[in-house]
Amino acid sequence: MTTISSIDGMLQQLRGLAQNATGQQSQAAAAEPSGFAGELQRSLARISNVQEHAYGQAEAFEMGKPGVALNDVMIDMQKANVSFQTGVQVRNRLTAAYQEMMNMTV
Repeated sequence: MTTISSIDGMLQQLRGLAQNATGQQSQAAAAEPSGFAGELQRSLARISNVQEHAYGQAEAFEMGKPGVALNDVMIDMQKANVSFQTGVQVRNRLTAAYQEMMNMTV
């Protein structure tokens, strides 16, 4: 039971990080499937968007585009790293929960 609540907590953190990093939710999310699989899919898409934004900022800074400060790039890169690491932890917990369920006897 604690494994499920831990997964739910991690999903909530993923949602919060992604919303803070992007500042908004996409309207396309309404057309995606609902439930656990849909939420997981949306969370992975948010992580991807955060990473793409961070890498775009880094590239813009490297090219010397005006208005892109180093501190903003570093913050965006850290947000992308935290989002990715959270996603990895959710994956690890899901795998552990799956293995635990497979080892249960009926």
